[in-house]
Amino acid sequence: MQQFIIEGGHRLSGVVKAGGNKNAALKMLPACLLTDEPVTLHNVPDIHDVRVTLEILRRLGADVTWEAPNTVHVHAQNLDTTVIDPVLGQKIRASVVLAGPLLARKGQIILPLPGGDSIGERRLDAHAIALTKLGAVIEHTGTTLGMRADRLTGADILLPEASVTATENALMAAVVAHGTTIIRNAASEPHVQDLCAMLNGMGAQIEGSGTNRLIITGVDRLRGGEFRVGADFIEVGSFIGAAAMTGGDLLIQDADPQHLDVIALTFGRLGIRWETRGADIYVPDSQPLTVVPDLGNRIPIIKAQPWPAFPPDLMSIALVAATQSAGAVLFHDWMYESRFFFTDKLVRMGARITLCDPHRVLVQGPAALRGQPNITSPDIRAGMAMLLAALAAKGETRIFNIQQIDRGYERVDERLRALGAFVVRLDVEGASSIDETIDTKSAQH
Repeated sequence: MQQFIIEGGHRLSGVVKAGGNKNAALKMLPACLLTDEPVTLHNVPDIHDVRVTLEILRRLGADVTWEAPNTVHVHAQNLDTTVIDPVLGQKIRASVVLAGPLLARKGQIILPLPGGDSIGERRLDAHAIALTKLGAVIEHTGTTLGMRADRLTGADILLPEASVTATENALMAAVVAHGTTIIRNAASEPHVQDLCAMLNGMGAQIEGSGTNRLIITGVDRLRGGEFRVGADFIEVGSFIGAAAMTGGDLLIQDADPQHLDVIALTFGRLGIRWETRGADIYVPDSQPLTVVPDLGNRIPIIKAQPWPAFPPDLMSIALVAATQSAGAVLFHDWMYESRFFFTDKLVRMGARITLCDPHRVLVQGPAALRGQPNITSPDIRAGMAMLLAALAAKGETRIFNIQQIDRGYERVDERLRALGAFVVRLDVEGASSIDETIDTKSAQH
């Protein structure tokens, strides 16, 4: 186990390159199972959740190697099993998207109920509806999901919610199903678009990428290829928040600005601005940091919504940035009832936050934050939000359970130090053997 020791109050400045989209990589890697030909993925973030996914693919029988930093080669010529390792499968939420590829390739899968962040209940009904419509038979034992399909057949699928992972599972099953599939109320996030681009590059026929209606004409087989994971807009938003909260200026390279419009609109309500410079964005040090009220001088509401609205994974980052903006703003995450349960830690640091109910919090800023000796990271995004708070706070902060942050941000401490932050990673006793095994194998490759 490890912890971060942060000395706050240091201005960040410099250049940082945006990492690959975690949520894209965690779906593009399982998509490699759809073909017996080799696939190479570039700009893959070297993070814990990716390492877990790669280990799952290895144990299924795929040949997996790191060809270079952030470049992964996967060749699933032979698959020895369709049973997902129960320990590994429960470590990440994205393990559920192995269902579509394995149903398409092998006609069956046994999957442990997936894990992931503790941000509230995350049901799998949308997955079951989509895959059942395509011809899968699903058995829920209470601890595992068993699925089989003698033949996948195209269908008209209306998802009960615009679920990202259900859309991706349905996509990966439908690309080789017999006939045409229509997915309505489909998710359209940038990582879904990345997956569609990859599948089309492998020979799939998908229309409507970036919209909520996808049309998939099934093909007999997919080929291999070489593809790139897009920039992680959640990480980009996190670095924007870090610059604004510390009064710094930051150039973020390869940020894919075309996906940042709604984030710019929402951060702008907190008085945070940036400039687009080709593929890069520049965050200046002269930030207004004043909340823009709604019409009639009403308190603005920032609400998580399906893409292209403000993404729920940036709610924690926007919330902590709001603690440094003058004015009041209400945050509403109707999707996850535990998203805001980390805010008591920010209150201990001096933030003025009122938890109205499990889904809504009121933030009043600016607040002078102070370091705390014992802060625990409950999930990826809350952990990064607390790291940002520590960077802006006066004094020293210690953040424990930082493997949660490592699940979504590659070498975040090294990259922050290069920008002028005082962040130290300290090893402590207690790392689990499975995590040590995964990290060791990743280092070897």
